[in-house]
Amino acid sequence: MSRNTPPTAKRIPTERLHHGDTVIDEYAWLTDKEDPDTVSYLEAENAYLKQETAHLGDLQEQVFQEIKGRTQETDLSVPSRKGAWWYFTRTEEGKQYAVSCRVPATGDEPPEIQPGKVLDHEQVLLDGNALAGDSPFFSVGTSAVSPDGTMLAYSTDYKGAERFTLRFKNLTTGETLPDEIEDIFYGGAWSADGSTFFYTRVDDAWRPHQVYRHTLGTHDDVLVYEESDERFWVGIGLTRSERYLVLGAGSKITSEVRLLAADDPSGEFQLVRPRETGVEYGVEHAGDFFYVLHNKAAENFEVATAPLGSPGDWTPLIEHREDTRLLEIDAFENHAVVHFRREGLTGLRILPKDADAYEIDFPEPLYDVGPAGNPEFSTGRLRLAYTSMITPPSVYDYDLATHELILLKQRPVLGGYDPGDYEQVREWATAEDGTRVPISIVKRKDAAKPAPTVLYGYGSYETSIDPSFSVARLSLLDRGFVFAIAHVRGGGEMGRRWYEEGKMTRKKNTFTDFVAAAKHLKASGWSERVIARGGSAGGLLMGAVANLAPEEFAGVVAEVPFVDALNTILDPSLPLTVIEWDEWGDPLHNSDVYAYMKSYTPYENVDGRPYPPILAITSLNDTRVLYHEPAKWIARLRAVANGGPFLLKTEMGAGHGGRSGRYDAWREEAFALSWIIERGTA
Repeated sequence: MSRNTPPTAKRIPTERLHHGDTVIDEYAWLTDKEDPDTVSYLEAENAYLKQETAHLGDLQEQVFQEIKGRTQETDLSVPSRKGAWWYFTRTEEGKQYAVSCRVPATGDEPPEIQPGKVLDHEQVLLDGNALAGDSPFFSVGTSAVSPDGTMLAYSTDYKGAERFTLRFKNLTTGETLPDEIEDIFYGGAWSADGSTFFYTRVDDAWRPHQVYRHTLGTHDDVLVYEESDERFWVGIGLTRSERYLVLGAGSKITSEVRLLAADDPSGEFQLVRPRETGVEYGVEHAGDFFYVLHNKAAENFEVATAPLGSPGDWTPLIEHREDTRLLEIDAFENHAVVHFRREGLTGLRILPKDADAYEIDFPEPLYDVGPAGNPEFSTGRLRLAYTSMITPPSVYDYDLATHELILLKQRPVLGGYDPGDYEQVREWATAEDGTRVPISIVKRKDAAKPAPTVLYGYGSYETSIDPSFSVARLSLLDRGFVFAIAHVRGGGEMGRRWYEEGKMTRKKNTFTDFVAAAKHLKASGWSERVIARGGSAGGLLMGAVANLAPEEFAGVVAEVPFVDALNTILDPSLPLTVIEWDEWGDPLHNSDVYAYMKSYTPYENVDGRPYPPILAITSLNDTRVLYHEPAKWIARLRAVANGGPFLLKTEMGAGHGGRSGRYDAWREEAFALSWIIERGTA
């Protein structure tokens, strides 16, 4: 194969008829993962990619060493108190995975522990490195200690398919029990006495739809709940008070909760309120009552209280506000904490049981804050996580009595990092319909303007891409790049309405917002060459804007991209499709939705215009966005479009999140960054 000859995907026209429209898909054969031709094609693409990017090898290694050199490889988390123990994790230089540990608690102050030093009476719960062995992929799905602290439930995945094997470890003896349960989903919850563990299973579409009860030492697990509605997922958890098991069923827009006393694991779960389409709610136990966070007649949600004996009777406590989206409420013995979003930034509101509510102030113009590591129900402190685009992730304890913020740890950034060398600002682009779209920007203060720019976006599922810190990003900033986040509609940055205006038959707002952000950065003097980047549903955004305004971008990085959205959402046999109808619409049964989706989905709308260089990254074992979506997209780009080049990288042994080990993940990021740097400086 010559250097300039990419692989050619065979074209086998496959016809399908939808709403009177004949769809021809020449690359549908790539959906067969077991076909040797599919694997051969993906391997040929990887070989071509390696050939075409070989000249970036030195730069990739340099960036990898920069990421590695800025990271304190032997490190540990801030311990969190739970019962009689302080829990924390260690990372060690040269090792891919973290080690989970605990030490006995002797007071309210976290123990002083140092990287690389073992504490007296330290106990290892899980060593990810030992569990991973020589496997190229390893992931933990759940790690839950029983309320009495004597048992550990943990699950592992060695393929990246997000299907786990559940095991149990006696933390007193160190022995692993013979109980072993295969093919479970994330999460799980213990009963109060630690005799019983609840877990979830998935159906053929890989939707968690069943909750089972496993009693230690037995073999016949009991099905306690099964969800028949294909739009709904199920999950199971234990309240912070350890008084109630919470079984939740939820679609994209509707939820339903059942409760069971945790000391009665064989009892019947009791329904809080029947599901009502469009109404979402969650329940938090607060001692002698419940908090309920819900959106019934409250677009941005409100907080109510409910009696223990009648959790479906809600009395308003924090009423709805147009400018504030309530995200979650965490209940404790003597207070509660509301996590909220206002004007594109997160915040925390404290609700003492015996005093007026108030909010915690933070000094930076851009930041992200939220509760973190608060497993203890009876506490006078709130553990919170804080970061910004120039402030490394920081862990604080907030003293509820003194209102003091106590910095426990800020992630070290080695190599002389000084946040004073950088600046972060908020800009606003104007979309086609006049909507103001926020953009978060960070750069070195001494970087020239205009500068090469990476513009990141997502814009789906009400997921917000908040202004946070990245060690790897410094390799761009220190080369004079600007990094910007376009907070486009479809995300949740500006509240529930922001989300509603970027979904279903208003989805195109997501794409036009992103293009408006790119144009604004250029017009306002920030940027010259703009490289777009996004993953998963953000990969759909990448494909859509490449079709919509290819001339605006010097390159596009699309990671695990949802670019064959129409074909996927038309096929209810595929994982997650029916669930997704509440996000995208149902093109299978609604001709208007079909026509609307067909007008924007990336794969269907590739044409002969010049496109920028595109790098698509996927994983063979991805269960969320299947590998064939970017494979088909790149094949069609090669066959139809001009410009490019169009490159496909497939991880042959990973899932939706890419490679699992931290060093492997750094190398993958260094590869993407080296490609971006070349595009930005070409």
